[in-house]
Amino acid sequence: MTSSFLTDPAPACAPEGALRPGRYAAIDIGTVTCRMLVADIDEAGALHELRREYAITNLGEGVDATGVLKPEAMRRVAETVAGYCALLDSCEPADGSGITVVAVATSAARDARNASEFEALLADAGVRPTVIPGAREAALSFAGASCDFVGENLLVVDVGGGSTELVAGPAGGEPVRVHSFDIGCRRVTEKFLPSDPPAASELSAARAWIEDGMRPYFEGLRTDGFKPQRVVAVAGTATSVVAVRERMATYDSSRVHKAKVSRASLDEVYEQLAGVSLDERRRVVGLDPGRAPVIVAGLLILQAVLDLAGADGFTASESDILHGIILDAAKA
Repeated sequence: MTSSFLTDPAPACAPEGALRPGRYAAIDIGTVTCRMLVADIDEAGALHELRREYAITNLGEGVDATGVLKPEAMRRVAETVAGYCALLDSCEPADGSGITVVAVATSAARDARNASEFEALLADAGVRPTVIPGAREAALSFAGASCDFVGENLLVVDVGGGSTELVAGPAGGEPVRVHSFDIGCRRVTEKFLPSDPPAASELSAARAWIEDGMRPYFEGLRTDGFKPQRVVAVAGTATSVVAVRERMATYDSSRVHKAKVSRASLDEVYEQLAGVSLDERRRVVGLDPGRAPVIVAGLLILQAVLDLAGADGFTASESDILHGIILDAAKA
């Protein structure tokens, strides 16, 4: 499934420091999704979204078990990226200044032994991605998400398919503690949740594994004396919670961005999705059918983060690594 839209939202993300005005495109090649954001940076350094593209491509299918990217998964991403490159022709600025395009690949490509083959395939499609380390992924996500909450101490959580990034720090400032965990919704699903629907014992084992892996991070935060005022959750798991809660037959980013989700609401969505078969999850209003196979594991990760952080909910954000990539590319 691919979705796109043209928008003219209010300016967002105007961090301190000089940014080069111009038109930028960020492509994020993740374990589950492949996304693109086209945006302008104006003279004041504010970011104006022009176009978003989104597709579930499942690059990381089977990577945790085999250590290699499947040929068909690489082809899916390459075809999607080629389509994005074609769409960029319609986004060329009238003054002929061109578009600065930056593509990054994350967890699945980091883990795969044949990542160089994947990079060559994408080069043929028109893009040369950079496979970024987890810490870099986390920093870019924090830069994108934190600019909407100036003056607050944040914990930003980015639940991906192969990894989850946690970044704590003051919005707009330097992070206090950053970590990328090899704990993602596809990885957890493939490791722990073979049954349909998942068995209670499988869910319990997955939850324990997630919490054991992440607990030292939160112990370190307490040692640092840093207490987040807000948990900001980015990416598809978090935004899907809002869309399912609101029964969005058509996804509306304006209703999702900065929506607050209580722990009770998260638990309600979890109970709704974890207790039914994959076919039933695919029919739930507000949930992209392509995300149905991995959403339960994503919800487990979000629940574990809230429990370990001692938080009673999270704020969903549409400003994420795509915004961070563009802001970074625009640095003078």
